[in-house]
Amino acid sequence: MKARIAVLPGDGIGPEVVAAGLSSLRAIAARFDHDFELTELPFGGSAIDACGEPLPAATLAACRAADAVLLGAIGGPKWSAPDTAVRPEAGLLQLRKELGVYANLRPVRVHAALAAASTLKTEVITGVDLVFVRELTGGIYFGEKTRTSERATDLCVYTAAEVERVVRVAARLAQTRRRRLTSIDKSNVLETSRLWRAVCQRVIEREFPDVTLEHQLVDAAAMHLIRRPRDFDVLVTENMFGDILTDEASMLAGSLGLLPSASLGEGRRGVYEPIHGSAPDIAGRGIANPFGTIYSVALLLRHSLGLTQEAAALEQAADAALSAGVRTADLVAPGAPYLPTRAAAEAVLSSLPRP
Repeated sequence: MKARIAVLPGDGIGPEVVAAGLSSLRAIAARFDHDFELTELPFGGSAIDACGEPLPAATLAACRAADAVLLGAIGGPKWSAPDTAVRPEAGLLQLRKELGVYANLRPVRVHAALAAASTLKTEVITGVDLVFVRELTGGIYFGEKTRTSERATDLCVYTAAEVERVVRVAARLAQTRRRRLTSIDKSNVLETSRLWRAVCQRVIEREFPDVTLEHQLVDAAAMHLIRRPRDFDVLVTENMFGDILTDEASMLAGSLGLLPSASLGEGRRGVYEPIHGSAPDIAGRGIANPFGTIYSVALLLRHSLGLTQEAAALEQAADAALSAGVRTADLVAPGAPYLPTRAAAEAVLSSLPRP
């Protein structure tokens, strides 16, 4: 098949991990006889430096015309001073809004070979396989903001329609898994959470009677993610809670560098990126973990291009590399040997099965 993929390397380690993603896409194209048009575009802090804005019009237009978007990471100290007028993160929020990708899927699976990489006991994390569905284009990140030297506000707003659509995504996903859905809110304090809980309950009762729904307050959910993570199947929550909880959940897998994400809307086009940040402290050293990006490419193949066989092949290759002992710097003890970014990616592709 032919497909156009917009590539946004971004900042920090973004270009390093995206290079691994591009190698994966080229390898899949060669082995399964596909034609992927890969176009790299400025985005984030690097785009501010080059164009004066984090999401240039040409970049947005190319993303709209693409079948999928592959993103690295954005941001860094250079663009994060308190009085900075234009920040890279503004471009990311705008991109999500403009493309209408309101549901962010973040799978968390503990690889058996990496159980020791987690700080939690092996018996707690063995067998963990859950998926977060995070609402991505509403809530406090997009609400009206004010700030003076003495006072600041961030408005959190949700509509019933916004809650309904993301809950439907999560429920459909749960139907393909263990049919268990946990909705996370703070309904004992927040009106937005009370609306969230009521709408979620109504959608599940009316449209998904085969899905078992549980409600949890966000503080309890944070505790249970560490105490009994195997009990979770699919979790759905609002924007900020999902941002925080998925970083916590990455520690179940052993490293933030392992986790992928897919941001989806009504159509097939999505934005795919590892959930880690730009990690400016290690940028340029060639030691970033490429697995989150490689697994994100697999999600891109599956959700936006409909290439389920190719997605499974790439995931199997990444799993095989981890089983064979491939480790990056974030997955080993200080002073232990590890593979640099490029070598780790090459080890994955060497395990890629033939069609």
